[in-house]
Amino acid sequence: MNVLEKLRSVFGDATPEGGDRQVFMAAVRPSGDPKFGDYQANGCMALAKTLGKNPRELAAAVREVVDLEPMADKPEVAGPGFLNVRLRDEWLSRTLAELLGDASLGLSGPGTTKKTVVVDFSSPNVAKPMHVGHLRSTVIGDSLARIFEALGHRVVRDNHLGDWGSQFGMILWGWKNARDAAAYEADPVAELARLYRLAQERIRGGDKGVEEAGRAETVKLHAADPENRELWRRFMPHCLKALAAMYQRLGVRFDVELGESFYDPMLSDVVEDLSKRGIAEESEGAVVVFVDRKKAPFIIRKSDGAFNYGTTDLATIQYRDKTWGPDQILYVVDHRQGDHFKQLFAVARAWGYDKVDLQHVAFGTILGADRKPFKTKQGDVVGLESLLDEAVAEARKVVDSNSPDLDPDERARVAEVVGLGAVKYADLSQNRISDYVFDWQKMLAMNGNTATYLQYAYARIQSIFRRGEVRPEDVRRRRPAILLSHPAERGLAARVVRLPEVLELAAAELKPNIVTDYLFDLANAFSKFFEECPVLKAESAERRDSRLALADLTAETLKFGLNLLGIDVVDRM
Repeated sequence: MNVLEKLRSVFGDATPEGGDRQVFMAAVRPSGDPKFGDYQANGCMALAKTLGKNPRELAAAVREVVDLEPMADKPEVAGPGFLNVRLRDEWLSRTLAELLGDASLGLSGPGTTKKTVVVDFSSPNVAKPMHVGHLRSTVIGDSLARIFEALGHRVVRDNHLGDWGSQFGMILWGWKNARDAAAYEADPVAELARLYRLAQERIRGGDKGVEEAGRAETVKLHAADPENRELWRRFMPHCLKALAAMYQRLGVRFDVELGESFYDPMLSDVVEDLSKRGIAEESEGAVVVFVDRKKAPFIIRKSDGAFNYGTTDLATIQYRDKTWGPDQILYVVDHRQGDHFKQLFAVARAWGYDKVDLQHVAFGTILGADRKPFKTKQGDVVGLESLLDEAVAEARKVVDSNSPDLDPDERARVAEVVGLGAVKYADLSQNRISDYVFDWQKMLAMNGNTATYLQYAYARIQSIFRRGEVRPEDVRRRRPAILLSHPAERGLAARVVRLPEVLELAAAELKPNIVTDYLFDLANAFSKFFEECPVLKAESAERRDSRLALADLTAETLKFGLNLLGIDVVDRM
């Protein structure tokens, strides 16, 4: 049950005459301080100014008509015109008892507002190993897909692979001029990546011959040259296999992985249709769309007759609309592509795709300690596999230090879960628009806003059940009365029931860090509960069962929330 949504609906019904219902509803928010209740309705402040009334008198009038039964008593008028709402303890207790054993933890689904959401994320170029630059798109996109699915929406995960662009022309040049056959046999992707880097280095060094040759190889590939097509078909399975192994390790899956090559046969028709409708026009030999006459146009066919990313992206929108009929398409792509997406979306809307909500989910850059883009000591971009290996190695030190009693295989498994969780959480806990500094010490800390801290909170709860020789399933089956006489019990309970509203907000704002903030707050509330409320040594069997139930609900909420971030938990750390 979404408590915030219910409260907003009730306050919406009590909107004073002359007020905007939606604005008045939006002013109902969780309280920042428990002494002001669990939620606050602050709409009377702004509305009083608009209506020329005293805000405290307006709040008092709203208080009289708003009906919060059975969830809460009448709100309290506070300060110059705030309304503080405190949930009733008996309602909280009853709601928590209903959540015990509920795998969905109160998430009831979207009802009539169910959407189809396409999430376009990760999207690496296939002929080279993934690097740290692919991390943000991959983990943010995966988390958003999980959040929308948890809310009951239909999600299509689409990995729009770069399998057709200029990098393949460079690789084909390298293959024909500098390949090492033995190296290719040993590790095909590593050798293809070496050839790509070699071509890039030559081009950066001013070798116009390699630049022109690479471009010519790309043109031949697109023109169905038998040799280049055969080489492309030969390289692709190795590239896809390497990507699949990385995604499996990260716990990331896709519903479709359609590369740029898939859309190639559609591009001529895209240009023809846009031209026929008068949306596109010729300019200096190219076919373009002028989104804004003051700015550079959106090119859909270059003067040499070649198509580009813009053309492919338009074909992709057309295909997705026809195939899945999405309500929303999310492009989880670096913020530097912002101008491209503004133009792309404007052209798509002019073309008739104005009913689908196209969103660029932009994100910042991962920085090193020097606050420059994160690179190795040699100045190379950090490979994603080596980054994950290092994370697991660093996590192993933490596990060895904290759990020397675990056998080596179990310690290795825990280190993998903790290491990968640390990397993902460090990324997802940032406001995605921001750059952030990659710091091993911070991300693996056992305290603070880290995955390690949350995983430890979960493991600590499991240890309570082990020590008490109690199975969580037995507590769930008994459905004990949940007693909230201690402030720490009540503080924990009030946070557990907030999960549905937190997920709705994260989906609306497309920000997984809203989930991480909630989980950190929940873990802190549990820590306070753990310190102040004995569980196994509670003063009565009734209170013991109640606290076991609260602990179990917290653990299940932490596990559920971390899963939405693509992060696993372990019973021992």
